[in-house]
Parts: sequence; structure tokens; C-alpha cells
Amino acid sequence: MNALHNYACGQWVAGADKGQELYNAITGDVVAVTSSKGLDFARMCEYARSVGGPKLRKMTFQERGLMLKALALHLLSKKEDFYKISWATGATRIDSWVDIEGGIGNLFSYASLRRQFPNESFCYEGDVARLSKNNTFIGHHICVPKEGVAIHINAFNFPVWGMLEKVAVNWLAGVPAIVKPATVTSFLTEAVVKEIIASGILPEGALQLVVGSANGILDHVMNQDVVTFTGSASTGKMLKSHPRLLEESVHFNMEADSLNCCVLGTDVSPDMPEFDIFIKEVAREITTKAGQKCTAVRRIIVPESRVEDVQIALGKRLAQNVIGDPNVEGVRMGSLAGKAQLLEVKEKVEILSKTQKIVIGNFENFEVKGADKNKGAFMPPIIFLNDKPFVNTDCHNVEAFGPVSTIMPYKTIDEAIELSKMGKGSLVSSIVTADNSIARKYTLGAACMHGRILVLNAECVKESTGHGSPMPMLVHGGPGRAGGGEEMGGKRGVFHYLQRTAIQGSPTTITAITGQYQQGAHQIEKDIHPFRQYFEDLEIGETLITAKHTVTDADVVNFANVSGDHFYAHTDVTSLDGTIFTGRVAHGYYILSKAAGLFVNAKKGPVLLNYGIDECRFTKPVYMGSTIGVRFTCKEKIDQEKKNAEDIAKGIVKWLVDVYDETGETVAIATILTMVKKKNQD
Repeated sequence: MNALHNYACGQWVAGADKGQELYNAITGDVVAVTSSKGLDFARMCEYARSVGGPKLRKMTFQERGLMLKALALHLLSKKEDFYKISWATGATRIDSWVDIEGGIGNLFSYASLRRQFPNESFCYEGDVARLSKNNTFIGHHICVPKEGVAIHINAFNFPVWGMLEKVAVNWLAGVPAIVKPATVTSFLTEAVVKEIIASGILPEGALQLVVGSANGILDHVMNQDVVTFTGSASTGKMLKSHPRLLEESVHFNMEADSLNCCVLGTDVSPDMPEFDIFIKEVAREITTKAGQKCTAVRRIIVPESRVEDVQIALGKRLAQNVIGDPNVEGVRMGSLAGKAQLLEVKEKVEILSKTQKIVIGNFENFEVKGADKNKGAFMPPIIFLNDKPFVNTDCHNVEAFGPVSTIMPYKTIDEAIELSKMGKGSLVSSIVTADNSIARKYTLGAACMHGRILVLNAECVKESTGHGSPMPMLVHGGPGRAGGGEEMGGKRGVFHYLQRTAIQGSPTTITAITGQYQQGAHQIEKDIHPFRQYFEDLEIGETLITAKHTVTDADVVNFANVSGDHFYAHTDVTSLDGTIFTGRVAHGYYILSKAAGLFVNAKKGPVLLNYGIDECRFTKPVYMGSTIGVRFTCKEKIDQEKKNAEDIAKGIVKWLVDVYDETGETVAIATILTMVKKKNQD
């Protein structure tokens, strides 16, 4: 029998007692025992803050992102080992793919997100606030890593994804984590953590694991910590009200199971492709992970004229569903995670049966392939029909966390919206419709009570990730019963682990603090052209003041002919009456092109290529006879990794291009990017 180990303070530690037995959800056999008795939670929290935190905070976003990428590649090479273990949780290969490779995919996604952050251990957010008339006093926001620990209390249904989708975010932010998986499937989480630790990719203290009970860990949280919870709403509310969280004002993020719905549009008839899309989507969400998903469809909302059609089609679809041992060919749905979950689902089905009737499925009469249904935690899909969903409301309040859902009718889209909201807050809703006006009305009407809305039709279904799949770059969470929190969401998720602080001072001081040039700051002028310098030698604030050029009529005519841009303001003086212009003006893109001609050094050197333009504004008309010059300033430097040994070592440099006229006023401003070679090619 396998005794699971906790990973605490840099050591693998077994519990101090016999512990809790964990079972194979398919066979009913004991697969492991686990305990956390004897763990010093206060010491673990302090270890994360004092050992893991400082190491992560010293790393830049680029370094943390590359760390995530390396870890993702390592875990991907071990995925088949994880699939073998995942079988014991009752999951099919497809279920496990979502959990295992979906979780690893989160690491890859957040690794790529590093490119949206500066080459610093912190970041800045939003635009600069101009706080004074002469621009000698400005404000900005910086976001620094919290100096605490992220404590993740996860659910049993996704033992890998549930962990990796959270730690990817806190590690990119520079915060260590303590992970507490649900005990029933913690044997799979432990296997993944063992590989993470063995890889040596993370700095020590960045990750700790509690495989047994974590009762008491919240007694030791501090104001710099972040606590996340995924699971039942009742448990989440209990944790959220913990006195220590309130006393220390600890950030608590809750993602709770919710009564999600899928709506069939009033425009859809059985002969349309959207009808088949609806049936397939609902059936998939009922059977994937045996319905044990926080995003699963619990309410099937259909036009009253289509209830019978949907019931018949869904019944036929689910009749093809083969339940059994996921290792047996042809099996499409495994078991629940354990007997305790099966008992709980049965209790909830009994409650729901008092106010609505079962029209598909039978707890006693179903077949299991390749396994003993009395030993494993098997159950068939159960579909209710509630023909009075505005009166019989248990379906909007009681969730059976398994392959259980309720069909309910509606008359108008307004009624469908109202029914969707009766769930009192959901992680996700979907609507299947070919009518974009219906999609718009439903989305805008239902959005306030849902964290995500998926609109499905024949145009997008082939590439859609589906109703039940949260995506790393989009918010996962929801209002009300869904917990009121949010996870992932790309950069939004990272900011949950950062402290946002407003800073004020002179442009020169703010430049020095942020490492990003602010307009009006002191500029550095050198005898050497900036394009003759390597990446390492360039300094933030380094500025080239270019020669000047007087714009002529020939310039504008030639540019119009070359570009094909004969817009009247540039070429037709007779059309200017009633406009803001007092004469013909130069093309904005001519001004920017001419600026490039003024600041570029043409000879071969460290600059490898022009990488693009981030921002560009034309702020003042340039008339014939105006004289322009450029203040060309090194604004920001972002390191890039070498993709292989033959790759050129390089970085991206952002330049502020400030084009001004003879009065000294800015007429155009842009941020351009160049790829610049490094002096050191190691």
C-alpha cells in the first residue's frame, strides 16, 4: 500500500498517524493512505515567505516565464505516467487529457504571457497621470509581488489542472505556493508534485504540498498572503469567514460549483445543424468526468415547443454512452471519484425528485463494462424534466455533482434569461443559436450573473473549446453562488498576486524607479549613435536629437503618389472649407516615415530589424514649410532568450519617437521596437 507524502519545508514527510485510506474509484481497492498529522503549518508558511518568496521575487518576469516553460516541457515528457495513475480516479483518457495536458497547457500559456511584462521583477500598469501643468510632477502605478504565500485549497475533480492553473499564475507573479488538493484524489497530485520537485526547475520554497487535512493552516495567514478555494459553496463560505482572514485582510478568492445552464435558441429547429450541436454539447458536459465539473451543464433551458424533441434526441445520445472501466475499449464514461461522492449525488437526486421527474436514466438499471458496478463508484446519467421551472425551483438551488441535469421550458428569450439568473450566479452559460440578435440579447441580459458566456453555432463549433472548458487567458469565476472571485484571465490573474501602488514624483525619478522612460525626464546624449550600440550598452533615457527637415509640397505630392493616399486634406486645397485645416497638410505616415529617415543609422550594426510599432498618434497638423525634428529616446529594454545554441543573443528595445516642429511642439509621437544584438553571445 502506497503511503503518500507531504512536501514541507524542503522535505518529503509522511503523516504521523495511520492516515486515511484512498480508494480506486473503478475497483474499490485501497490505493494509498494519506495523513498530514504532525505538519507544522506555521513553519511551512514562514518557509514559503522567507525562502521561496525572496528567490522568486529576485527573478524577472522573463525568467519566471522561462521557468514555467521548462517545467511544462518536463511534465509533458512524463504525462503517460500521470495517465496511468489518473485511471484510478475514475477518469477516461479524454477526462485525464483535460486534467493533465490541460493543466500543463496553463503553464505554457502563462510562460508565453511573460512577453507582455517588462524585463523587471515588478511591472507597471496603465497610463502615466500628468499631475502638473508643466509636467514636472507625474504619477504612475507599479505592481510588486506580494511578500506572502499563495495557499491553494483545491477540489477533487481536477487533481492536476486544479493545481497547475493556479500555481502558473502565482509563480509568474513571483509568489510561492502551498497546495492542498482534495484528499480523495491527492495521490495523482502527489505524483505530479514529485516530478516538479525532482526536476529542480523551481527555486526551493516555491512549492509545498499537503496531501492530508489542512485544518488549521488558515490560522497562520498574514496580510501579504493569498488564499484560493475551489469546491462547494458551503465550504467556501465557511473558509471565507475565518477570523484570521478578516483580521489580516487576506485576499480570498473563491470559485464554487454552480448551476450552469445551456440554452437552445428560439430560432433553432431539429433540422438545423445547431440542434445537433446543442444535443452533443449538453451530452458531453453531462458525461465528461462523469459530470464532476464545476462548469458542467446542470440546467438545460429549451423553448417549450422543443422540449419533447430535445428529450428524445438527448435520450438517444445518452443511450450510446458506455459506462465502465476507462481502460476497456469503447468505454466513454468512467466513475465518480469515490463512493462518498456517489452517496452525496444520490442524496441530491432524491431531493430533486420531489419536485421534478426523471425522464432519462435509472440508478438501478444500467450496465457497466469491464468492472463491477457495485464495487466502483459508477452511476448512469440522470436527466430530469421540470415543466414548471418558475414554480418548482429546487433545480435552481440544489446541485447534484455528477452526471445529472434538468430540462426546463421557456417561452421567450427574456424568460430564458430569467431562468439562467435563477441559478443565483454561475461560472458559465452557453447558448446555441444561429441568430446573432438572439445571441446579443441573451448575452447582454444574462452576463451580470455569469462569469463566462459561450455562443455556439455552426460557424465556430469545429474549433470551439466547449461549454465546460475555461481558458487560461480568459477569466474563470463567477458572481453569487459561483463564489464572486476570478482565476486565470491572463494578466488579470497575475495582478491578484501583486500589490498595486501609486507612485508620484518627477518624470526623472519615476523613470529611475520604473526602468521605463517617462516624457519630460532627463535625457542622456552620447557621441555614439544609439543604433551603433549593443543591447547591453543602451541606457534608459539615452536620446538622439536628430537633424531637421523642412516639409515641402514636393514631399507631400511624392508621398501621395508612392503610397496611393490622395486624401483631400493632403492633395486638394479647394476641399478644405469647413474643416479644421487652414491649408494642405502632410500625411501623418509621411511624418513618421521621414522621422525614421532622420533617426536611422543606415550602416550594418547591432540593430537586427524593426520589430513594429506599439503606439502612434498625430497630434498637430504639419503644413507645407513646417520644419520637423526628432527626439529619439530609449524607452524600455526587454530581454529575449536564445531559442537554441545557434540563435543570436538579442533583446527588444522600445524607443520613444517624439517628432516636433519649429515651435518645439510635438506633432507626432510613437513607440517603435527594434531587435538589437547583444555584445555577449554566450
